[in-house]
Amino acid sequence: MIAGAEGEGMSLDLTPLIDTTAPTSTTAPVTTTVAMTMTAPNTRTRTANRTQATSSRRHGVGFWVVAATFLVAMAYSTVPSPLFPLYVAREGFSTFAITVVFAAFAVGVVISLVLAGHVSDWLGRKAILLPALGLEIVSALLFLSSTALPVLILARVVNGLGVGMIAATATAYLHDLHTRHRPGASSQRFEIVSTAANIGGLGVGALLAGVLAQYASSPLSTPYVVLAVLLVVSVIAVALTPETVTRQQVRYHPQRISAGHLVAGMGAFSAFAVFGVFTSVSPGFVAGELHHPSRTLAGLVVFIVFGGAALAQTLTSGLPVPVQRTVGLGAQAIGVLLVVAGMDAAGFPLFLVGGAIAGVGAGVQFKAAIGAVVRMAAPEKRGEALAGLFFIAYLGLSLPSLSIGLATRYFAATTVMTWFAAILLMLLAGVAVLAAPRRS
Repeated sequence: MIAGAEGEGMSLDLTPLIDTTAPTSTTAPVTTTVAMTMTAPNTRTRTANRTQATSSRRHGVGFWVVAATFLVAMAYSTVPSPLFPLYVAREGFSTFAITVVFAAFAVGVVISLVLAGHVSDWLGRKAILLPALGLEIVSALLFLSSTALPVLILARVVNGLGVGMIAATATAYLHDLHTRHRPGASSQRFEIVSTAANIGGLGVGALLAGVLAQYASSPLSTPYVVLAVLLVVSVIAVALTPETVTRQQVRYHPQRISAGHLVAGMGAFSAFAVFGVFTSVSPGFVAGELHHPSRTLAGLVVFIVFGGAALAQTLTSGLPVPVQRTVGLGAQAIGVLLVVAGMDAAGFPLFLVGGAIAGVGAGVQFKAAIGAVVRMAAPEKRGEALAGLFFIAYLGLSLPSLSIGLATRYFAATTVMTWFAAILLMLLAGVAVLAAPRRS
């Protein structure tokens, strides 16, 4: 509707320039000649304006198509989270096996970010986004084909390969479409929508999967079928969206990685450590230690963590990076302490509140890390620096979760989470100390 209104405002209602009230005389041929010469340019102007309005409208529609596709792709990434307890019950997997399945996703993402996350800049957005969506569909088919551990690991690696391509490409595509639709406008719409689709999508996927698994007759199949259908629809919709990049002949090279920003890297690691714990082992904690086996509740926990992160990133977007970092550090520390207290007291409400606060802190902390890297890195090194930041972040997504999964084979879950909280608090304190302004 908005795009249509803008298109109408851009069209000009030009009237003919022939003076129909003039008396017929021998000058009539001259008048007609002048009118014809003046009408032709106006016709071309009117056609050009209509073409421009149509193009703007197509980019406006494309913006929302890509946003919805981004959300669906990220939502698919967290579909397995509330289903992990079901895999444990059916196949007898240990918590460590589940965290291996989860960590396989991070491996795929890192590989994809390095090899293909940057090539849409010269091959075109659709040339990368469409195959990446195809990988997500292949991953869903693998999940539907078997519940054997090797198949689940492979499905998650393929899922990660697709997401690594989608995250970078869809974000750039959204920015392109936003600027084509609203040239000269503020980037606020792009920032809010891209954050909601990316981080918010992760929460939506877990909640949707939890609800479907709770009430569908085939809990380990229905969520994947629903998301696979949405992914197929997304492929068709993206194929009809206008391209924004002209293909160039560029010699391929992997994305260079720079890890020279210590404070930002530590902040990103700590933020994704929180995300990783809540998407990998927290559903098992909720079902086991907290005695709430509901799949909907398992999905709700993940949704609240990522939903809080997305909302907090949007609300704090105008704050300076140091203030964002302070808010993130404080919220993460308070949140993880409440999570441990909730597990120790077997109190689900306290655990849920702690998860929400920790999610807020992690979201703001990661936003501060990105802001710091963008501000400090030289423009020609910015891609390398951001790639390095995401590399460290996805290490944070996988390594703590794997460690927790391994430790729960020998120690009680509450004890392991207490250790995790202690290590995380030390890491957060290190970030605070290193980021503190130096006195001359």
